[in-house]
Amino acid sequence: MRGIAAQPGYVVMQPTTLCNLACGYCYLPFRRENRKMPVAVAEAVAAEVADLARTGRFSVVWHGGEPLAAGATHLAALFAPFGGAVEHHVQTNATLIDDAWCEFFAEYDVRVSVSVDGPRERNGERVDRGGKPAYDLITKGIRTLQRHGIPFSTLCVVSDPRPGMATELYEFFLGLGCEVLGINVEEQEGVNLRLNQHDPAAVSAFWAELVAAWRKAPSIHLREVEWTLRYAAAVLDGTADALLPRQLDPIPTIAYDGSVVLLSPELAGFHDLRYGDFTSGNVLTTPLRRILAEATSTPWISEFLNGVEACRTSCPYFGFCGGAHAANRYFEHGRFDGTETNHCRNSKIRLLEGVLDHARDHEATAV
Repeated sequence: MRGIAAQPGYVVMQPTTLCNLACGYCYLPFRRENRKMPVAVAEAVAAEVADLARTGRFSVVWHGGEPLAAGATHLAALFAPFGGAVEHHVQTNATLIDDAWCEFFAEYDVRVSVSVDGPRERNGERVDRGGKPAYDLITKGIRTLQRHGIPFSTLCVVSDPRPGMATELYEFFLGLGCEVLGINVEEQEGVNLRLNQHDPAAVSAFWAELVAAWRKAPSIHLREVEWTLRYAAAVLDGTADALLPRQLDPIPTIAYDGSVVLLSPELAGFHDLRYGDFTSGNVLTTPLRRILAEATSTPWISEFLNGVEACRTSCPYFGFCGGAHAANRYFEHGRFDGTETNHCRNSKIRLLEGVLDHARDHEATAV
């Protein structure tokens, strides 16, 4: 985990800034504006990733805004330059999914991930622009996916992690029939200024309870828990140093206008007096490979890499997370070379401690 890799494992594309929802924890600055990506931007990216796609699996993740708000005709035009060389992924709130969208997903073999925060009473933050709960529209979209036999993953935001709710959440997603579940503890970033400080014991207990629920019925791939278990196993067999990649994935995010933000999609659309607009170039004027090759010349990225090194020397959890969350550093500290954040505490440190707490409790019970 030193420096930034010259080749990404995937790219994130923003087909539109528009979103039809107004979720309370959303970080996006232009979600009420329909700024659509020109096809020329997709053509420029497709030309650059063609070689990467020929050498192995390569993904293009369509992320908004709400990607489906771009419309099927426009999204198809953005897909076209890539041909069949890449895997297309869509992160969607599912409210716009109907039979026609499912036919689109099937035609382009799109991997679908749905944002939903659990049962109805856990979805209070997911509302439309009029403040009306979006839960019924979300579940209607999910049922449409199921009717068409389209598998899907889910992404759940938890605003108040505490014991007593993890089992309920897991059982909901188990019943939903998703293949993969990712848990994001709400983060302070972008236009979401709400503090994400929580009682450490409560957060650890949340994660421990989630592990217990998953172990009873491990038919869903539980992203955070499975990664943690792989890390724990690697520590035990002495291979933990080989678990993290040698360099950070640059995660190039291509904004609607072709500008490129590296490492953290959440920084797209923001501006700072010290760092400017966080972009490292624009694919309409500079080849993506050149932008990636010159990544460390972007001042904020150099500062961030200094922060990663500070984490390496000061944090006992570095081998678990790699210190690689630029947006959290910036939005919590106002700069990139700070170290521990609330995101670290909630979603890395307490996660690992929660999994280990569960293991210790299970061992004690077995004895």
